[in-house]
Amino acid sequence: MLSESKAARWTALIIVSFTMMFAYFFTDVMSPLEPMLTAAKGADGVGLGWSADDYGFFSGSYGFFNVFLLMLFFGGIILDKFGIRLTGIMATGLMFGGALIKWYAVGNDFEGEMFGYPMQVIIACLGFAIYGVGCEIAGITVSKVIVKWFTGHELALAMGIQVALARIGTAAALSLSLPLALGVHIPYFSSSSGIINKIYNIWIFLVNTAIDIKDFFGISDGVHVPVCFGASLLCAGLISYLVYCVMDKKFDKEKASATSAEPEEGFRFADLKLIFANKGFWLITLLCLMFYAGVFPFLKFATKLMVTKYGIDPEVAGLIPAMLPFGTIFLTPFFGSIYDRYGKGATLMVIGSIILTVVHCIFAIPGITAVAVAIAAMILLGIAFGLVPSAMWPSVPKIIPMQLLGTAYAVIFYIQNIGLSMVPILIGKVNQANTTNDVTDYTTSMAIFAVCGIISIVIAIMLKMEDKKKGYGLEQANIKK
Repeated sequence: MLSESKAARWTALIIVSFTMMFAYFFTDVMSPLEPMLTAAKGADGVGLGWSADDYGFFSGSYGFFNVFLLMLFFGGIILDKFGIRLTGIMATGLMFGGALIKWYAVGNDFEGEMFGYPMQVIIACLGFAIYGVGCEIAGITVSKVIVKWFTGHELALAMGIQVALARIGTAAALSLSLPLALGVHIPYFSSSSGIINKIYNIWIFLVNTAIDIKDFFGISDGVHVPVCFGASLLCAGLISYLVYCVMDKKFDKEKASATSAEPEEGFRFADLKLIFANKGFWLITLLCLMFYAGVFPFLKFATKLMVTKYGIDPEVAGLIPAMLPFGTIFLTPFFGSIYDRYGKGATLMVIGSIILTVVHCIFAIPGITAVAVAIAAMILLGIAFGLVPSAMWPSVPKIIPMQLLGTAYAVIFYIQNIGLSMVPILIGKVNQANTTNDVTDYTTSMAIFAVCGIISIVIAIMLKMEDKKKGYGLEQANIKK
């Protein structure tokens, strides 16, 4: 049976993980392009003339529909009510559609303004917001897929590997988007013995091939090129998920025919009280909000921070923020394996939150401008980013029953999206207020991220105390012997 086949469950994991890897590439495909976006319109043929405020508003638009229209919450209910296959296809379709709108926006000029922002920014925000609905619903769907296949097995390791592949997508976006936008071919890793090097060389091959195709058809360089490339990957991700649906249907059919027991209790709206009255659930939710608010919004501004504060060449500045997801590629599965075998999930979350705070305090100190310090801080941030997610996501099924898991993840992602939407807007306005002669002082914005870290520490400690009181099992191993 597929449900008992180790090869089948790992194959299912890899298929859905590739879908999310392509999604994470698109999420951050414009993060290293901020210098191009904010360059004078027509500068070197690629500037779009956006302000820091425009860029902050665009970055925050990812979660607009999820937050203000409750789309993610409804997506969780759809997931629990109608299942993994329908919800996943809907989500991947929304991602691809939103990506096409965003590509259209950055590849064309528009007249006029709306809400005080240029129409190009507004249309790009519309596409990014639609994409954000699909990406977040896809995220909770994939989380439920992993719980479905790996409960009682290597659950935290499986989630860690899925996160690791997603981080490869983020790393590829941070390090490859700018060369792709400028039409610069990227050299391959000379040593491809490791699995990560091999995967990254595949990314480089895809980017270089895209540049060759662009040059062959005489398409100009610019922001629209990596966005188009990302949209193409999302199309491949949609096809990949359709392949998974075939496996999932066979899984359900085998499981139904193999048991004569009563079917599992389905989703009921009355059961939502089991989520909303659970203190441990809300502590994990708030930890997710504050911890991720100190990471993902930071990455949106990290490339320009490296250029402005540490004097790094803009063409390679994205490589330093890319170190963060590269670190989590190795560390998230490693820490997940520790959680599977030895437990200590709540402790891992406390340690990760402390490291996050230390890193942002380092970035906030004005006098520290050595490149080596920036690199060391980014490595530490990668460790924090490996610790907390590897323990946080596998802990949710210990608190919430399976039939409500989609809705529970949706609520967590919904609250997280409030931070992912509001924090970039806040940072964009703070950076705009602290910019003189096109030079930005990042002290205040980095201090805001440090506050997110401090709050994360407090919440993680409270969660550990609540686990000790209620016996959720967060400090216990996941693998049942």
